[in-house]
Amino acid sequence: MMKNALFAARLTFLRAVGMSFLGLLLCCNAGAFTVGERHLLAHEDSAKLRDSQHSDQLRITVWYPAADNSRETPLTIGPEGHPFFLPGTAAQDAAFADDERRSIILLSHGFGGTARVMAWFGTALARAGYVVIAVDHPGNNGLDPMTVAGAVLFWERPGDLAAALKQVEADQEISRHLNVSRIGVAGFSVGGFTSLAAAGGRVDVPRFSAFCEAHPDDGVCRPQREFQVTHSQAEEFLSEPENADAVKRSQGSLAIPGIKAVFVMAPACVQSFDPASLNDIAVPVKIVLGDSDDVAPPFTNGEAAARLIPKAQLEVMPGVGHYDFLSECTSDGNAALSVCPTKIPRDRTHQTAIKSALAFFNENLGAH
Repeated sequence: MMKNALFAARLTFLRAVGMSFLGLLLCCNAGAFTVGERHLLAHEDSAKLRDSQHSDQLRITVWYPAADNSRETPLTIGPEGHPFFLPGTAAQDAAFADDERRSIILLSHGFGGTARVMAWFGTALARAGYVVIAVDHPGNNGLDPMTVAGAVLFWERPGDLAAALKQVEADQEISRHLNVSRIGVAGFSVGGFTSLAAAGGRVDVPRFSAFCEAHPDDGVCRPQREFQVTHSQAEEFLSEPENADAVKRSQGSLAIPGIKAVFVMAPACVQSFDPASLNDIAVPVKIVLGDSDDVAPPFTNGEAAARLIPKAQLEVMPGVGHYDFLSECTSDGNAALSVCPTKIPRDRTHQTAIKSALAFFNENLGAH
């Protein structure tokens, strides 16, 4: 039985990698690059409140076009030898493919996710010529203990992306490959919120609170399966005097200077935005979502954003649910995790999203 499970996991991995490569060949004009992966650390002051150990460290993952002779190895998530997710492949610390200065995509994961669980997307963009900078959001990622602060203070997330960008720009080896005049941002779920905030969306915490009071069964208002925080617990946390400064930060601009294009998948927490601020977003925005999403219901989230943002494009995938935007699952993952089974094959959803993202970013940024 164990051999059969391992064979199925390997087959799933090969199928996912093969489909990703084929999809990129079909949707991109340029040849596909080998993908490199590097890891950096930044220091972000707001992480101290969110991290369970009150550390200010911010983990950064960078995917980029690598030299042809680099050897990619599998990226996995889960127990060694029996991973739950197979996000793709990358060559660790590989040399860059060339001396081109390439467009940058900042990437934000969803509630309780990680940079790596979005590697199916990040490595696909790197394979097409982009430099992708992703983070593990403190207190709200799948590697560290989750915290109430990490769950509630979602408006601190754009600051994580800004800190990551600054750190990567300071890295002498990586910075010479960056075209800092061409920056895009992408995200899934609360990472979609992060992306819209980075483009100028302004948070209105009382508005979000009132929405959840009136719509407690909306998917974004219910306690999330990754970490259970009720609406009343969130309200209590926000009312505590020691958290006043963090709440006050929600009232300021969260925008990251230089953002030229925004791509979001199944965005969540859209009701936390001041509608007028979404109406003021001037850069192109592409929203991709599934019509079977009950975690970030389209009408109150992605579709609501599309109605308000002047240059928004909306693409709806029939039968696709919220967690279909996570990485490909192994047979072990399908057996162990409720987020793994899907009605629509996950690789099909991935290829649709990748093709859409590349067409969008190629039009509005260009890889270099």
